[in-house]
Amino acid sequence: MQIRDLPYSDPGDPDVRSGPRFLFWLGRNQLGGQLKSLSWGLLHQLGIAGLPVTVGLAVQAVIDRSGGRLALAGGLIVALGVLIAVGDTMLHRTAVTNWITAAARVQQLLARKTAELGSALTRRVAAGEVVAVSTGDVEKIGWFVEALSRFAAAATALVVICVGLAIYLPSLGLMVALAMPVLALAVLPLLPRATRRADEQREKAGKATELASDTVAGLRVLRGIGGEELFLGRYRRASQEVRRAAVRSARMWALISAVQVLLPGILLISLVWYGATLARDGRIDVGQLVTVYSAATLMLFPLRHFEEIAMAYSFSRPSAQRAVRVLSLHRSAQEATVEGVTPTGDLYDPATGLMAPRGQFTAVVCGDPDEAGRLADRLGGHAETGEEDEKAAAAAPSVLLGGVALDEVPLDTARAAVLVQDKDPVLLSGTLRELLDVPSSGLVTADAALEAAQCGDVLSALAQASADNYGDPMRTRITERGRSLSGGQRQRLALARSLVTDPEALVLDEPTSAVDSHTEARVAAGIAKLRQGRTTVAFASSPLLLDAADRVVLVHEGTVVAVGNHRDLLRTEPRYRAVVTRETDDEAAAANGVGDVPAPKIDDVPAMKSIEEIEERA
Repeated sequence: MQIRDLPYSDPGDPDVRSGPRFLFWLGRNQLGGQLKSLSWGLLHQLGIAGLPVTVGLAVQAVIDRSGGRLALAGGLIVALGVLIAVGDTMLHRTAVTNWITAAARVQQLLARKTAELGSALTRRVAAGEVVAVSTGDVEKIGWFVEALSRFAAAATALVVICVGLAIYLPSLGLMVALAMPVLALAVLPLLPRATRRADEQREKAGKATELASDTVAGLRVLRGIGGEELFLGRYRRASQEVRRAAVRSARMWALISAVQVLLPGILLISLVWYGATLARDGRIDVGQLVTVYSAATLMLFPLRHFEEIAMAYSFSRPSAQRAVRVLSLHRSAQEATVEGVTPTGDLYDPATGLMAPRGQFTAVVCGDPDEAGRLADRLGGHAETGEEDEKAAAAAPSVLLGGVALDEVPLDTARAAVLVQDKDPVLLSGTLRELLDVPSSGLVTADAALEAAQCGDVLSALAQASADNYGDPMRTRITERGRSLSGGQRQRLALARSLVTDPEALVLDEPTSAVDSHTEARVAAGIAKLRQGRTTVAFASSPLLLDAADRVVLVHEGTVVAVGNHRDLLRTEPRYRAVVTRETDDEAAAANGVGDVPAPKIDDVPAMKSIEEIEERA
């Protein structure tokens, strides 16, 4: 895989059983690149290893006053220099290619998982942690993949040099060959502590990133309540903890580096002393001593790769573990089994008994906002991602659209059929035209969607801010998350984006919670008009929106308890009235004591009869 060929057409199915297994999977998928890097690394390392021999030949030729052998040694040194230059250049090229392609693979996997999970991702993993994984952690994972082939080349070169020295000059070569494993493995007892400190640093850095991300996201609110200094103090404390952890980790790695300088120094001193003794006694030639000493000196270069691979693994292992934590999350417990089917019809949830008839505007009232959010996600086939939630999702029956289980259709088909807009939609940076340029049926224009969402004032504000674009609001750039707009403006633009897509079923979670009552009434009427003949479900408790719906469903403690229109339920259902009118317990008790009409049973509501029919068809 070359950099110019990125992105991958298919990044693959990663091994997410553990961080080390994920790293091994990455390396295995880059076997071709790793072998190329290993080959060039061997050429580079063995070229360096050949220098001591030629230098020894040159020194001995000078001693023996042999011009022919000196010229031969010079020619060999030039040839080795060319090989070293070519090997080093290509090693760097292939190693960096492995780094970038591995990082790109991980980023594609993370992007694919984010698209699969949608808003459910941040319920299991904090947004700051996702950012840390997709930036710093990806870089460290790529570092380990890149260093792996260079380490393998260095280790192979060390073995070859040790064997060569033992054969060339046993009296000194065996000394070097026996000392090298000690030098390479001397830092192993220090690695567990260094790894723990590196893990601690990465954990604290992730928390600091999460805190910074949350602070920036809520900066407008913090300024409104005067909380900037409070959160700035928290971030200062978090950053200082990261600094202290980084210093403790650096001290450990400095100790490892010191050991790898001290022990080779002792070896070289011992080698010179013993070799000089042998040369003085005439047992070896001066050229042989120079050859062995030069070889031992140059062996310190590949020996440093042992420290690098230890550092790379120590930093990449927790990064890989965090990546695995995200990549191991699943959409649901079931796999897609129905191919080539785009379901249409009534939207029905067997777990709660909630049904949204095809072509009608259904409003759903829940006393618990969190329950409403979970039910909205469930209607769109967005399974919960916590361990307990996954077990519950596996036990609960799938939501049906036209009698077809959403869990049994491909993900892209389910997303195209049912669109869920949560209560806190996100606006990406870009122009308004780019914001509304989304996959759609083509039946709803951007102008119609903006009109239905009552975005006239938003267009006017954008037109005034688009002096460079001749007053065209569609060409005005919207900042990240729409921070330049008010909460109500952001909410209505997000609603317009959802309306443009024109899905088979549209699920809206509190679509008008941030607008005033006059605008809310117009938005409700606009939704009902634009979505006429299409299935629409809105989770809300506002009387203005509920009154515009074709039918209203009351969900209490996870079960549908009443179905009707807004005015009838307000008059006949105490629990519905308590949620919609915000009655206190005392007010509800007083109302019940003056002859309230008892709530109708579910079986008495004609609209509920079709639920049993759908269950039988499914």
